[in-house]
Formats: sequence, C-alpha cells, structure tokens
Amino acid sequence: MTQPLARPNALANWLLAVASLVFLMVIVGGITRLTESGLSITEWKPITGTIPPLTEADWQEAFRKYQQIPEYQLINQGMSLADFKFIFFWEWVHRLLGRVIGLAFALPLLWFAVKRAIPQGYAPRLVALLALGGLQGTIGWWMVASGLVDRTDVSHYRLATHLLTALFILAGLVWTALDLKALARDPKAQPARLTGFSIAVAIVLAIQLLFGAYTAGLNAGLASSDWPLMNAATGTFLPQPSMEGSAFHVLTNDPFVIHFVHRWWAWVAVIALVLLARRVKAVGARPASIAIHSSFGIQILLGIATVMTHVNITLAVLHQAVGALVVAATVWGMHILGRRPTE
Repeated sequence: MTQPLARPNALANWLLAVASLVFLMVIVGGITRLTESGLSITEWKPITGTIPPLTEADWQEAFRKYQQIPEYQLINQGMSLADFKFIFFWEWVHRLLGRVIGLAFALPLLWFAVKRAIPQGYAPRLVALLALGGLQGTIGWWMVASGLVDRTDVSHYRLATHLLTALFILAGLVWTALDLKALARDPKAQPARLTGFSIAVAIVLAIQLLFGAYTAGLNAGLASSDWPLMNAATGTFLPQPSMEGSAFHVLTNDPFVIHFVHRWWAWVAVIALVLLARRVKAVGARPASIAIHSSFGIQILLGIATVMTHVNITLAVLHQAVGALVVAATVWGMHILGRRPTE
C-alpha cells in the first residue's frame, strides 16, 4: 500500500521519459558504431569532456591524440581534420547524452526522495537503476579503452557488455514504470513477478541480442549479403568458418559463424515471442500482443534488408532501434503475465 505522499504515476511517467532517452542513446550508439566514431575521443573526462574543442588549436590537439592510436595509423592514415570532426561529433553526442540521462535520473530521484513521494519498497530498486547507469558509463570507457592500444577496434565482448547493459537498463525502467502504473491504479497492487516462462523467453531473446552485438562489433553483417543462403553464387547455406580453434572460440569470434547464428537464432526468438504474445492475448492484453508481434516482425524484415544492402547505415540503425523496441514490448508482455491479483 502506498504512503499518503507517494506519487506512483508521476514516478512512472518520469521513468518512461528516461527510458525514451535510453532508447535514443541506443540509436546514437548504433550510429557511433556504424560510422566508426567510437575511438575518436581518446580520453575520459566526465566533467570537462562535456565541452567539445572550441578553437582551432583545441581541434588540432584532439586530432593529434587520435593520430596516436592504431585505428588512425593502420586504417585512417591521412584523414582530414573535417572528417575527424565528423566522427568526433557522434562520439561526443553519445557521451553527452549519457551525461544527460544520468542527470535526468539522479536529480528527479533526489527530488522525489526529498518530497517522500517514492512508494514503500521502490527506493532500493530506483537506487539500483541509478547505480547501474553509473556502471554503464564505466563500461563504456572500458570498451573504448580496449581499442586504443594494439588493435584498431574495440573488443566485441566489451561492446556486447555495453549494449546488453543498456538494454537491461531499458527493461528495468519499463518494468518498474509498469509496476508503478499498476500501483497508481490500485494502492494494493503488488510488483509483478518473473514467471518461469518469461525467464525462458528472456534467455532466448538475450542470446539473440548477444549475437547481434557480436555481429556489430566484428562487422559480421558484411560476411554475407545473400539471404537465406550464405553465398548464393555457390548455393552455400552453411557458413564457411574463417578461423580455427575451439568450438567456443569460433562461435564467439568468427564473423561468418556469428552472422549465421544471429540470422537463424532469430527464428527461435520469434517462436518464443509468438508464444509470449499468445499468452498475453489470452489474458486479455491485446495491445501488448500486437506490440510484440509488430516489433519482431519489423525487426526481421529490417534484419534481412540490412544484410541484402551490405549493411546500409540507415537500415542498420533502424534495426538496432527496433531491437530496443522488441525488448520494451517483451518486457510489457512479461509484466502482464507476472501481475499478481490483489485481495
């Protein structure tokens, strides 16, 4: 039961607004990755880094630091200052948006706490989400640091950690907002629980998202531009691994194998999401069922189109954006199945 000063609906709307910012962050992150902009800023300055270079001397200094890393020396040798400013812009926007999200969460949380507007039992969860957001910033720099020495790109393992953490935060924000919306409708409402079926669906989807992150991190989308075959010219359906080693090493490092797994595990995820949507519809929540079906349907079409256009940047960004919507719709459905009847 809520205390007299609690404002669950206001908190829910705030969390959904923050979730929208995280969704935007996922889109900007996709653009940053696809434009190879992520290593353009070689230092992590949480406060002073908010301000971009303002003078010609500042730009030259930032460019000089970029010229010292392997990506420039081995791939972008001879890049113009104008081209550098372009990739710098996207990484700077990505980091700035991260700071904005931090403030958009921390300051209202403090205000709600001072006003004693947080319903009983929700403060620890909100603080945990705040801490997870702070951790995400650290993970982001940990990812960037992996590409500054001895390699020309960031570690795809670290990129996957960064992306999946962002999507987990998005899921946590949406789930908590739905709990608070239910509490606003009924002061006796209890937080929804994760059912065994929902956990299974989440695991299937998480595997697909993981291989999607690996695909992005290794540019594995370029491994094949044919669909459903891996190579239409030779009629090849199965991938031809480009490296040797243990099965695990090949599975998590070979672009051709990763592309193949991401391409076809998607249909396992579709089956799981269809079953989720059917259960959601059966309990009377047709809008959530439609959201699940629509999001994964569009995502499948975007995935195929991205492959067949040699990773067209617009389609690839849309593919990542709709992937976040699939997560949000799935969380909505899982929350519906986990609602507890009130006495």
